[in-house]
Amino acid sequence: MTINHAIAYWIAAPGHGELRPETLPEPAVDEVIVQTLYSGVSRGTESLVFNGAVPASEWQRMRAPFQCGDFPAPVKYGYANVGRVIGGAPGLIDRTVFCLYPHQTRYVVPVSAVHVLPAGVPAERAVLAANLETAVNAIWDAQVSPGDEVRVIGAGSIGLLTAWLASRIAGCSVQLIDKQTQRAQVAQQLGLDFALPAAARGQADVVIHASGSPEGLALAISLAGFEACITELSWYGNRTVNLELGGAFHSQRLTLRASQVGTVAGPQRPRWSHARRLALALTLLRDPALDALINSSGRFTDLPADMPRLAQGAGDVIMHRVNYD
Repeated sequence: MTINHAIAYWIAAPGHGELRPETLPEPAVDEVIVQTLYSGVSRGTESLVFNGAVPASEWQRMRAPFQCGDFPAPVKYGYANVGRVIGGAPGLIDRTVFCLYPHQTRYVVPVSAVHVLPAGVPAERAVLAANLETAVNAIWDAQVSPGDEVRVIGAGSIGLLTAWLASRIAGCSVQLIDKQTQRAQVAQQLGLDFALPAAARGQADVVIHASGSPEGLALAISLAGFEACITELSWYGNRTVNLELGGAFHSQRLTLRASQVGTVAGPQRPRWSHARRLALALTLLRDPALDALINSSGRFTDLPADMPRLAQGAGDVIMHRVNYD
């Protein structure tokens, strides 16, 4: 295959993906050609996209930076790509970079779209960068402060990373809550206190919900202390969420706030750009303990067969890494 040819993964129709050939343009003076080494499947959002569950009202707002096609399909979607620069701007040749690009063997993007991996961050781990950036934004939105009692509900990649960040804030007591007992081992590898829902501690100062289920959000409300804020990270797509607000929600004067990575969190927005936030996330990936989150992998050529499993019933998978040979 020549340098200007690539293969990309497309969702051809809801529930069906396929590999398609692509011809790349010649890079301009301010562009690079990247040869993909790894990409990551972020199961929450990518499952909704794969299943055609993006509501029509969000088709424009939920576009990924280098998405091709339109929702629901055919669409080329993804945002966790790690590769080596093989052409274009001379100063970046042979550098390993992260880019918010879909699953594709090689691609051409502006220099401003790639982020050189910091020393000490291996390419294999860097597929977590986009999810860690989401977790950073969540901590900002939730306004976690030293000494807070923090509860994080949902031990997927976002929940685990958010709890891990919160646990590094001085004096915080963090409990990660999930109904899957097997997540306890991963939580332990990150130094986190894990509990099943029945054993979750209440009267929290900060509650962050990332389970993607209405039941998890109801639990979040029940754990919040007086005038606490529940920060909602889950995206439900076209599902309707029924929530009982007739109990403690009013008497406890609780606040429910949405957090979404597409916009920098309010407290930081005047000073932080998206690029600065992503650079921070990449630096935080130096911790080898985070490798525990990447507990599934497969070849790029197998992605059309792997995605239905990842999008439907692979409850044990936290982050699936796609390997490009």
